Amino acid sequence: MIYRSHDATTVTLARLLPWSNLDGNPCYLVGDGTANSHSHLSRVADNVESVQLDMAEELLDHAADLLGEGEGEGEGAGNTTAPQLHFLASRLAESLRDVHRIALSRGERLPAPDRGDYACEADDGASAAD
Repeated sequence: MIYRSHDATTVTLARLLPWSNLDGNPCYLVGDGTANSHSHLSRVADNVESVQLDMAEELLDHAADLLGEGEGEGEGAGNTTAPQLHFLASRLAESLRDVHRIALSRGERLPAPDRGDYACEADDGASAAD
């Protein structure tokens, strides 16, 4: 998302924050356009993203244990109840939403690649299967 100032000289990219408002709509942070602007709210968002990513990793470990795929002595797929699986699926869906939002936010903040980055060299007739 790009914001332009009223004088049309400043263009600022909005950062998608890792939380929603009370209505469930996305929240954005608009900085002052400088590369060094790292506000308190931006640091809070970085910390929230870090916590969300750590929680996703722990949830994946728990899922592996619960489904009998982990290295530890988990309950295993044979002993897992339907309510446990429902709870796990709900938490995994929440975590996936968080991680997806983080990926979108970080992707939107990446610099646009130069067109030359996608240039392919001429094909010499050899294929990858040869």
